[in-house]
Amino acid sequence: MIEGNDSKQFYIATANLLNFANPNRVYYENAPAYTNKEYEHKLRGITDLLVKAHADIIAVQEVWDSHALEALAISLGFKPEHVISPLASNDSASPYTQGKGAQNTPAVGIITRFEQLESTLLQKVEPKAVIDIPDIGPYERFTRPPLILRVNAYGQPITIITAHLKSKRALFLRDANGNLLEDMNDPNIRVRAKLRSLCIRAAEAASIRMSIIERLHHTREPLILLGDMNDVTGSVTTQLMTETGEVNYDKSMRDVALFDAARIQARYGWMKDVAYTHIYQGMPEVIDQLFVSEEFLSDSKFSLGQVERVDYFNDHLKWDYADRVTDHGIIRAKIKLHN
Repeated sequence: MIEGNDSKQFYIATANLLNFANPNRVYYENAPAYTNKEYEHKLRGITDLLVKAHADIIAVQEVWDSHALEALAISLGFKPEHVISPLASNDSASPYTQGKGAQNTPAVGIITRFEQLESTLLQKVEPKAVIDIPDIGPYERFTRPPLILRVNAYGQPITIITAHLKSKRALFLRDANGNLLEDMNDPNIRVRAKLRSLCIRAAEAASIRMSIIERLHHTREPLILLGDMNDVTGSVTTQLMTETGEVNYDKSMRDVALFDAARIQARYGWMKDVAYTHIYQGMPEVIDQLFVSEEFLSDSKFSLGQVERVDYFNDHLKWDYADRVTDHGIIRAKIKLHN
């Protein structure tokens, strides 16, 4: 929690909420709606996980309804106005949803105690990032648009971007009614279906990267990128967004590169060996990530603060699947601004 202006520190976290929707509302046609009891169980379970993080800013993914997210915020000590999730809005005046919540795919959102200065959705893929998806065509609009929010943290504007990139799950072709058009058991078709997913994730990563460059170039306003990137930190698509490695060859790249908070934290140590946020095909991996701009590097001449430490909340991933309210761990960073 915010600990007073003298300390100028805050916690920021990211959490995939695994299809968090209002009770009695169908979000996927092939998935049953939550009963009131199931919804209350999920709300209570997510609250129990997040309350331990004491976060002042929480980026969330897989939200279907803003009312559900507001209920979570209230249970964590926030207010409804602290919630931003335009593409999951239950407000009938919403130009995006007409109050029906997210449609076809869940949305991202942010809960924050800090004053909100500006919010933007990245809906269109940057033209230079548009690529043709095999058998589908140009990928020109985000399926799950990232959310950009500028906040005022103790007088310091900070840009927060949360994203939920395309998963590695194979994308098979379907007709307008959702019927399969391909043989899922054909190994060659399965490869092509996974290639489609990779191409979409790459286009999304490249477009987010271009938006980050535009915001960071020749400015000293810090930026934090966090969310469910659906691939590991060193993957091509994640590095496409951050370009951390480029700094090794060109120090001027620091101005627009992003840095893995877990690797630059002041207390970097044993945590790196137990860090994971998801179990994919039986293997633990870190696909939920948190990156910061140069202004949070302690050794930068432009440093405005530093990442004190990064923590992973993942014990619930060891529970039986039926007992998990989410299948992702939570990553949280403690950031301290210079006085």
